[in-house]
Amino acid sequence: MKQLSILLAMLTLFSCKQQKSEITVLQNHIDSLEAQLAEIYKPGFGQLMNTIQLHHSKLWFAGKNKNWKLAKFEIHELEETIEAILKYQPERNESQQIHMVLPDLNSLNSAIKQKNYTLFKQNYSQLTTTCNNCHRLVDHAYIVTKIPDVSPYSNQDFKVANINSSVSE
Repeated sequence: MKQLSILLAMLTLFSCKQQKSEITVLQNHIDSLEAQLAEIYKPGFGQLMNTIQLHHSKLWFAGKNKNWKLAKFEIHELEETIEAILKYQPERNESQQIHMVLPDLNSLNSAIKQKNYTLFKQNYSQLTTTCNNCHRLVDHAYIVTKIPDVSPYSNQDFKVANINSSVSE
């Protein structure tokens, strides 16, 4: 009986030592993953705002040309970029204010669904005003957004595409 007790005690000690070893291995793995995670690319706020500016401009030219499918696509891109701002830059004051554009995006979505150019222009203008109000609110009044005059995208046709036509060389 005494030998059995000694054997059980030894097995228990061996088991505890092995558990500690496994815990150490797991902790080292967690530490390594945390170090890798800290080095993963995270888009900067300025980069995300440049993306918003790009899609804001493209949205205008899509709506101006009554290309409602493209307008729907561009507004979706704006919404995704706002989601990215909230995901990657949540601590910034600017991020905490960005919700103020959501009602304008909803109104624009409605105008696009209705294929109503007049309503689109009004709502786009309101979105642009709200962007500038947000800039002022977060002490960036020097960043002034406007309705674009000319497309900087000479390599994109904003007119409604004929899907059945093929690209000629």
